[in-house]
Amino acid sequence: MNIYVLLKRTFDTEEKITLSDGRINEDGAEFIINPYDEYAVEEAIQIRDVHGGEVVVVSVGNEESEKQLRTALAMGADKAVLINIEDDVEDGDQYTTAKVLAEYLEDKDADLILGGNVAIDGGSGQVAPRVAELLGIPYVTTITKIDIDGRNVTVVRDVEGDEETIETTLPLLVTAQQGLNEPRYPSLPGIMKAKKKPFEEFELDDFDLDEDDVAAKTKTIEIFLPPAREAGKILQGELADQVKELVNLLHTEAKVV
Repeated sequence: MNIYVLLKRTFDTEEKITLSDGRINEDGAEFIINPYDEYAVEEAIQIRDVHGGEVVVVSVGNEESEKQLRTALAMGADKAVLINIEDDVEDGDQYTTAKVLAEYLEDKDADLILGGNVAIDGGSGQVAPRVAELLGIPYVTTITKIDIDGRNVTVVRDVEGDEETIETTLPLLVTAQQGLNEPRYPSLPGIMKAKKKPFEEFELDDFDLDEDDVAAKTKTIEIFLPPAREAGKILQGELADQVKELVNLLHTEAKVV
């Protein structure tokens, strides 16, 4: 089975985001595999172990993404692919990433493609579905369970706190939701083996694409941090007086009653 995982390099979830000249400041920041993509990597490895085949992790970005791809190899993926578009695309968006990924995957005869439900930095959840649309294959998002029987697939997906069961067929793209599995930590033997596993690098020129083909469809106008929280108020006096003051504040300041 040919299994591909779409992987993104994102800020560590513990990082404090700062801005510099209207952009997110990456200096000195720690980066990790997007947490939802970790579920995708883990599920891909488990499926390969049952059904056979190969797991290939693919990332679009710059050379800094190599570390996260190597981590996926250490987890158990078989091969990594980095598509470095840094020198060709100044400001890409979800369309850019999806277009490049679809171009790479077009002739790969992928049976199953997995990605994270969303990336924790942008949170759009657009890239994986866009890839499926460009490849002309079905997709199911926010999955919490997947069973494969030959070419038939049964998927359970999260829908606003409930769940939905879908039957479909391969080839298929799915996006992983929290609860799908528990991603493994790379072991020391896995880290050592990862150094010898295939690692391919491509640039935009390696595909039948030019800058106009992958030009962003959206433009970020402004980036800003949310306003700082104001200090809370402690109400004083008798309970009845506190209740009256609370109701007044909810009406006049919070404007919720």
